[in-house]
Amino acid sequence: MTVYRIRHQTLYSYEAPVLHAHHLAHLRPRRFDYQTTRRTLLEITPAPRDQHRQEDYFGNDCDVLEVLSLHERFEIVATSEVEVRERATLEHIADEPHKQIGWQAVAEQLARDPRLLAAREFSFDSPLVRVHPMLREYALPSFPEGRPLLDAVLELNDRVHSDFSYEPASTDVSTPLAQVMRERRGVCQDFAHVVVGCLRSLGLAARYVSGYLETVPPPGQPRLVGSDASHAWVSAFVPGLGWLDLDPTNALLPNLSHVTVAHGRDFSDVSPLKGVVLGGGRHSVKVGVDVQRLAD
Repeated sequence: MTVYRIRHQTLYSYEAPVLHAHHLAHLRPRRFDYQTTRRTLLEITPAPRDQHRQEDYFGNDCDVLEVLSLHERFEIVATSEVEVRERATLEHIADEPHKQIGWQAVAEQLARDPRLLAAREFSFDSPLVRVHPMLREYALPSFPEGRPLLDAVLELNDRVHSDFSYEPASTDVSTPLAQVMRERRGVCQDFAHVVVGCLRSLGLAARYVSGYLETVPPPGQPRLVGSDASHAWVSAFVPGLGWLDLDPTNALLPNLSHVTVAHGRDFSDVSPLKGVVLGGGRHSVKVGVDVQRLAD
């Protein structure tokens, strides 16, 4: 087991006073068999008039905020303490029956089996990820007819890591996925959207996962790309296994260095902070993330 303390600061600065604001925050790490959130503290300035927690459609823990105080700066600092335990590795699942299920059989099963409706909803278009022939064409070399789904998604994860360049500030949330495909560059959010779009374009189910990477790498290992910022990866549905997480930014399967916050169809479902304000004019945003290992 590894324990982390995570501090995520978001600061909005406005050119004119904000009169009224509503915000939705996805900043509380989820609970799983492999992850337990000991505590999360939100420090919000100015203090909201109303604040309540709720589960969204995807089961993520989120905070709904309403701010009525006149303000030109809005800051929210989330500090969490999280326990992360070892997940099943490829060696543990390599001999399981699901390893031999062909990807086309899985696509057909998703389309027809009513017992898989919860997974099937992640095979359709979402606001930022649309099924597209360009995505299908890119994916197909990893998905020849009859190839086991598990082998195919692992190769796709590695190919995106090899074919795309990680370039901070080269894209933002409004950058079309088609542009990312043409330029072959972006950030973790883009690479997660590419893999999600590729799998959906083949009739498979994939969801977008938001979270964090450990800031300081273990001794003797290289620093992982995406540290000191929110991170994003993919979860692919494999019958018999469930949801398998894949990190195309770093060409690995998330484990002890990844802390999961939320999952949805794409980034728009799990943005750390979004909302609507009255007034404010143009604004700038500053984000800082620190992930500190406390103990093993």
